[in-house]
Amino acid sequence: MIVPRFPISGVAGGAIKYVRTFLFYVLLYAAYASAMPYIVVYYQGLGFSGSQIGVLTGLSPLITFIGAPLWTRLADSTRRHRLIMNLTMAAGILAVSLLPLLRAFAPILITALSMSLFLAPASSFGDNATMHTLGEKKALYGRIRLGGSIGFAVAAPVVGFVIQNQGLRIAFWIAAGLYLLAMLASQSFDHGARSDQPVARGGVSALLSNPRWLVFLGIAFAGGLALSGANNYLFPLMTELGAKASLMGLALSIGTILEYPVLFFGDHLVRWFKPYGLYVIAMALTALRLILFGLNTSPDLILLIQLLNGVSFAAMWMAGVAYAHEHAPAGMTATAQGLFAAMVFGIGNATGGFLGGPLLETLGGRGLFLVYGILVSAVVAAGVVIGRFLPAEKPASMFPAP
Repeated sequence: MIVPRFPISGVAGGAIKYVRTFLFYVLLYAAYASAMPYIVVYYQGLGFSGSQIGVLTGLSPLITFIGAPLWTRLADSTRRHRLIMNLTMAAGILAVSLLPLLRAFAPILITALSMSLFLAPASSFGDNATMHTLGEKKALYGRIRLGGSIGFAVAAPVVGFVIQNQGLRIAFWIAAGLYLLAMLASQSFDHGARSDQPVARGGVSALLSNPRWLVFLGIAFAGGLALSGANNYLFPLMTELGAKASLMGLALSIGTILEYPVLFFGDHLVRWFKPYGLYVIAMALTALRLILFGLNTSPDLILLIQLLNGVSFAAMWMAGVAYAHEHAPAGMTATAQGLFAAMVFGIGNATGGFLGGPLLETLGGRGLFLVYGILVSAVVAAGVVIGRFLPAEKPASMFPAP
């Protein structure tokens, strides 16, 4: 296991805060890995039709788009981050625990949407707290966030083995337990002192009226589109190319390999390229990966192309969190993180899911990835061009060298 070099040495209390934040990410993403990959299989096991599964999987990201900024904005406006984080996570844990006890479509729909609504802001609250905890060491965010990659990588095979022996329902109870532990780990989070600057007037409109923020969120939308394509349609592409099942599992593992060095040395990347520059580079690599998938005709070469995923996603998320924190209006750092997450995992992910089915049916897997790659390239290129004509913006906080 990779152990991060925490930025404060010799200060026991400070070190404990970093360890707890690191542990929060381990537990949170272990919970994601325990249940989310199996949820469609669970729906299929209940005998739901394709249209019913489509409603469940299509509406959930849209609810995420609503939930993440809703709760983070409420926390910023009331300055009750810990209370709102606890209440939303507790409600989400209850929904996850109830899901395997249900059988009918209507109650499962309500419960699944409740999961998306209440668990949506968990990572945003964690990211916001991490940036406040790091203080002047914000560039080291990647080393703390590395805990999420480790948690996901460890939990996925372990839970898979348990499911094989105990059945699918236990996955949701394992996830609920891990979410609960993550919530307990978050009790010491620093969400920003109450004496911080007052919340900027205008709420979310203060962000959406800023043209540079609109460009940033537009590129985040493209990131969600790409993420949806890679998560939902990589296996159909590999099937189309004649890949064996064992090669598919290997492709998922390879896709995470380079996340570790990118996150661990992310402070150097952020200082070299600055958050927005790194963000654009990561999205350009994302577009390249999608296009290479579309041009490729060999199932074996998929593994080589998948290496780009660890670089592109880790760098995109790390840079996006840094940019959102830097450029958030006064007292709205959690709201900014919620909007960023909502664009990636909410509307971007949902749009990718809805477009993917018809594209796969009409163009096949290679055609689908070519279209996604061209769309992402166009959005990133437009963002770069538009950004050149916008006035420079001074961020609220920078990333100084240690």
